[in-house]
Amino acid sequence: MIREAREADLPALLALYLHLHEDRVPDIDGRAERVWQRILREPDHHLLVAEEEGRIVSSCVCVVVPNLTRDLRPYALIENVVTHPDWRNRGLASACLAAARDIARENQCYKIMLLTGAKDEKTLDFYRRAGFNSSDKTAFIQWLP
Repeated sequence: MIREAREADLPALLALYLHLHEDRVPDIDGRAERVWQRILREPDHHLLVAEEEGRIVSSCVCVVVPNLTRDLRPYALIENVVTHPDWRNRGLASACLAAARDIARENQCYKIMLLTGAKDEKTLDFYRRAGFNSSDKTAFIQWLP
């Protein structure tokens, strides 16, 4: 089942992110709660989860960004695509990406952008099969302290 994250999902999401690039589950303190509440309140921020057997096992974020170009059509950004290793190759991340695409279409977005730090061909092919390409744009990142 693919759904939007709910308030009670924070601990499970933080644990899932260990399989993305985190090395520890952060404390659920006041700062984490403030960020979580802000995410939940923001109507253009969609944190999608795949739930199997009562567990959150895959997820992605889709943010719809208002825009003054392209006939005032917004665009969407996808980030934090992750699936628990025990649940990979079952179509869950693909289902999360499809739900994100549906959100982008419902909001009349003219494009969806996705960045990945993955270098392995299996992951890159996964994104290509999901309809993304790496030839239209060049991405640059500046990491901030």
